[in-house]
Amino acid sequence: MQGNKILKARMTELGFTQSELAETVNADLRAAGYEGTVSDRTVRNWLTGKSRWPHLRQRAALEAVFDCPVTELGFAPRGDVSPRRAPPEDPVQRRRFVSATAGALMGTAANTPAHGAQPRVGSGDVQRLLSKFAVVVASDHRYGGKLTIETQASALAGEAIALQARGTASQRVRGALYGCAASFTSSAMWAAIDGRRFDTAQRHFERAASLASMSGDSTIQFRIWSHAGSMYRHMARPADALATNDVARRLPIARRDPLFASLGHARHAAILGLTGDTRAVRQALGHAEDALQQAEPGTRRPVWMTAFYDRAELENLALAAHLALGDYEGAEAYAHRSLALLRPEMQRTRAITTARLAHAQLGQGDLEPAVTTAMAIPFDPVGQHPRVEGMLQSFGEALHLIAPSSPHTRGWDAYARDSKRHLL
Repeated sequence: MQGNKILKARMTELGFTQSELAETVNADLRAAGYEGTVSDRTVRNWLTGKSRWPHLRQRAALEAVFDCPVTELGFAPRGDVSPRRAPPEDPVQRRRFVSATAGALMGTAANTPAHGAQPRVGSGDVQRLLSKFAVVVASDHRYGGKLTIETQASALAGEAIALQARGTASQRVRGALYGCAASFTSSAMWAAIDGRRFDTAQRHFERAASLASMSGDSTIQFRIWSHAGSMYRHMARPADALATNDVARRLPIARRDPLFASLGHARHAAILGLTGDTRAVRQALGHAEDALQQAEPGTRRPVWMTAFYDRAELENLALAAHLALGDYEGAEAYAHRSLALLRPEMQRTRAITTARLAHAQLGQGDLEPAVTTAMAIPFDPVGQHPRVEGMLQSFGEALHLIAPSSPHTRGWDAYARDSKRHLL
């Protein structure tokens, strides 16, 4: 039985493991109101050729995830061995995470009035976009950095822009659509930052900032400029990072909502760690603590904010700041507090925090605990995350500098080799 080499190549291109593709397809199915029934075995059957033509809902989900007809993914109807394209699916099934043009056509199909009149774009269209965005946010916090997440977020931004040209809308709805497009582009920007694709991230930043200014929404403007601060921090450009994060901290939303103020201060502390200014770091963290205590939990906030920022993330940013300062003992304390508070679904953040903990322990000369901590991070899938992979690589390099002949160093080298070999 010949395997599906085309699907395998597309999965490799977009960085999907079997389990990740299953989860992404299931998320798409659930977003459409269906049960997520795709498993690792299902994907394996697709790859081996045992299943050559998935059922209708799975085909629609695969088309949405890969943004192409399933016949371009190596699938063919039963009894059809030719490479020609199969008849298109019902357009109602071609949904979620598609290109801007496809998204616009899909939305128009049921609503275009007779005699060429323009359809009305309303708040329902905005809510449909936001429900799709929630799936992207969930995937980002589960895995992060994936090119697929960046692609999906960019496609949603295109869909929001396409709706602007599709029909008439009130000024409020148009502002909301620009806000959606800016927010989705900001998610694409963060995925690029997380994946260490900084040139791409900067292009997304420029586009997102332009869209946000047209929305007039200081909430999304805060997200974009705060992301920019993090981007420059990861690029080791603290002056630019402080300047862009200051833009976020001066926005009206940071004055109105203490939770936004807290995030702004906490990210400022992480940036200040790069400057070596211990007093400024402590001051910023104190402001972040005070603001978080003032934030009312029942306040309505966007999903991208409530999905990640809480006490655990504040502790994690404090950990990053103290690591940069070289205060390894303080960093370890923050790491333990963050790990104890992290939500179960935050797999990517847990891996990053654990890697930082290993560095903090190593900085104190505690070789055995440091190696044990680093080994606790599963290589599949979070260990393959670009940030985690880079942190583990630098951990191994630091371990060799500190104790090149230690049995703990040899143990780490053997573990790293075996883990990578297992993934091949």
